[in-house]
Order: sequence, then structure tokens, then C-alpha cells
Amino acid sequence: MLTLLGSRLAPGAYCDRITRRNFLTVGALGAGASAFTLADLFRAEARGATVSAPDAGPVRRSGLGHKAIINIFLGGGPPHQDMWDIKTDAPAEIRGPFDPIETRVPGLQIGECFPKIAAMMDKFAVIRSVVGAKGPHDAEQCMTGWPKESLAFVGGRPSIGAALTKLRGPVDPSVPAFVALAEETKHKPWSDAGRPGFLGPAYAAFRPEGPGLADMKRSTTMSLERLSSRRDLLSRFDHLRSEIDTSGAMNAADEFGRRAFDVLTSSKLVDALDLSKEDPKVLARYGNGQPYSFQYDGAPTCNDHLLMARRLVEAGARCVTLSYGRWDAHSDNFGLVRDHGGKLDQCLTALVQDLDERGILDDVTVIAWGEFGRTPRINAKAGRDHWPSVSCAILAGGGLKTGQAIGSTNRLGESAEDRPCHFQEVFATLYHSLGIDVSKVTVRDTAGRPQYLVEMQQPIRELV
Repeated sequence: MLTLLGSRLAPGAYCDRITRRNFLTVGALGAGASAFTLADLFRAEARGATVSAPDAGPVRRSGLGHKAIINIFLGGGPPHQDMWDIKTDAPAEIRGPFDPIETRVPGLQIGECFPKIAAMMDKFAVIRSVVGAKGPHDAEQCMTGWPKESLAFVGGRPSIGAALTKLRGPVDPSVPAFVALAEETKHKPWSDAGRPGFLGPAYAAFRPEGPGLADMKRSTTMSLERLSSRRDLLSRFDHLRSEIDTSGAMNAADEFGRRAFDVLTSSKLVDALDLSKEDPKVLARYGNGQPYSFQYDGAPTCNDHLLMARRLVEAGARCVTLSYGRWDAHSDNFGLVRDHGGKLDQCLTALVQDLDERGILDDVTVIAWGEFGRTPRINAKAGRDHWPSVSCAILAGGGLKTGQAIGSTNRLGESAEDRPCHFQEVFATLYHSLGIDVSKVTVRDTAGRPQYLVEMQQPIRELV
């Protein structure tokens, strides 16, 4: 976080009244590592060479001005057969209590807990046959398309947010390209916003939360003198480091300190995070997702995070990730789907409607999915257990061909029967919607070797 200093001389302070602790904490604002400051991030980014890669492909100008993605992680594994693929012909021990409902798209039915999505189905596409899940309870494959062990010896694969930051760079210097709204969860892997992998911490997600966010929100009572002291502190900090660095490498660091200051005091970023500036009618449309039922060790159902994501991409963010709900229903699965499903139905349709009304739906790709599916057979506690064999996803925007369901599972929902879609194919599609040709674009790992973003390089043909 950014520590604001008063005028008192603290014990252990230097002669200029700045303590060692304050020197160490300035600018450490949730950038992915607790001791990694914003100024350090910008320095590392500069050391990592140009962020706008020449082979990333042309960027089509759009209503938004850039392409963006909102990646909604449904941590725990949502039940495909209770959402988008109701099994009316299955026996009772598999089918569950939910009925299919008609949608705006003739002949396409989804689960009864999603009436708002059904009414807007022409704006959505569901994939009923996502395959390739490895089984761990984490967000890795929903953030990268790869299992966690892939290239682990060089730091792992970069998430789509990190890769997008590397390839495209920031839209606005005062707004991070990659922002994470993932709430901290007791089961830590569910709050993974997407790691930078071998690209390093310069491409980690910016987390505007906790003490860091409080520091960013400048009080209206703060004097100009105190605001100036922030810049003075950064200047002194870099001056001290430049004196220590006898090589002279720190002499060029002032620009990065100034850039960190600009981000920390940017009203554009803080305004995007401030929902009090939003139209109350829009706030009501999204809802707040409370009460946070079935949360346990997972994420709350923060409907307002989807609204915040929209505000962030409008401000200049290229990728916003968030965790929504806790879908690991080993018991009372159907109570959870009624609760989480109804809330997701409200905020997801609000987001898509909002983007559409603002004329930017084609520029923002929205996806909601989890790490795997749930067992066909209902257990003794009215729950469904882990089922990596097949899962599901729902998408909207990004210029994709919506108003359809892709793939199917067999009668019992056990496996993909028609048109299996691998995680990597989904990612090829997401990158395509962002204007990145995964058959040509590579990023270099720590050994300087070019690495493709995905192994399966063809987007899902039905969507593009």
C-alpha cells in the first residue's frame, strides 16, 4: 500500500523523517507480490522489452477503442446438467428437480433457474461439452487454458490477462491493463485471478482491494501539501536507491516513480472502482448478490463486481477477472443452484444488456465457467461430486456468433457426445475475439524460447 506520512518523527526514522518501513511499503499496491511496488512493476516491464508485440496482429478500432475480456470464474465446478443441459430423459437419480425452459432462440432450452438469460438467449452462446479438465480445484485452466504443471520449471504458463498485457500494453497509462476483482477465499486457489507465469511479476494482475484501495481513494480533506508529499516521498525513495546503486542504473528510475505516482493518484482508476458514481437504476439492475449463501470457503456472489468490471474496461482495462460464488456442491446442490443461479442470471444479463446499450458488446468478450463439471449421479446428500470428464461455459459479446448451444453430452450427462470443445479451443476463441492470432503469436519464456499461447490453435468454428 501507499503509506501517507505525517510530520512526526517516528522512532527509527531517517533524518528526513521518513522511516525505513515507509520506504519499503510505498506503492506496494496489490500488484501481485506483497513487496513488489508499482514503480518496480514499471521498471520490470521496461526491462522485459516492448509490451506491444509486433506480431500480435492489427487491432480493429471499435466503439470501446480497444478489445477486452471479462473472465468470470465459477469456482468449485458448476453442474452442467442443472444449468445449460437439463437431462429430461435421465432417471431420477441423475436428472434432478429442474425443468428446461424455452429461450428466445427457437428450439434451444436451458435450466429454469435462468429465465433472464433465456429471454436474452440471442445474446449468449452456451458450450455444453467443454473437455480437457485435469481435476484440480483451482482456476488455472480457466485462466490459461493449460494445466498447472505445463512449463512449471520456468514459472508456468501466463494467464490470458498477463499475455494480453504483454502483447498489447496499457490502453491508458493510469489504468492497469489487467485487473483482478477476485475476492480472497479460504480455499486460496479459488481466488487465483490468473498468474503471470514465465512472463514475471511485471504482468501480474493489479488487485484494487484492502488497504491498497483505501490508499487510492484520496480524501476530500487531504491538503495539496499532503498530496505533494506523496510525490516528494517517491522522489526521496528513488533518490536513496540511486545513491545506493553505484552502477548508476537507478538514475533513469525517476520516470517509473512518477508513473507509479500517476497511477496511485489517478482519478480515472478510482472513479471506475467507485460504484457510487453509477446510475442507481443500473445498480438495481445488477443487484448486489446478497445474502452470500453457500459461501463457506469460496467466493461471495458479488453481483456488483460485474458492474465494476464493465466500468474498468471502459476506463481502459483489457482483462478483468473475478471469482463468483462457490459451486462445490457435494450436498444440497439444488439449493445452491437456485441461489447462485438466480443471482448469476440477474448480474450476467445486466452486464450483457449494459454493454449492448453502450454500444461496446462486440468489443468485450464475457465468459463464465468453472474448473470442471459435476457427477451425473446425485449422492446421498442431494449433492453432485467432482466430474472432470465434461463441463460447460456461457459466453457473450466479442463479436462472437451467439444465440446457440454448442455440443452436447450423452443421455446421462457423463461425457461429450457431440462436438467436444477443449479448454484450449475456448482460449483460441477468446484470443481471436481480442484480435490475436494464436497460430502466429508467441511470447518468450525465461530462456528466450518462443511459446505459443495455446497448443490447439483453431478457434471454435461455430463461434467465429
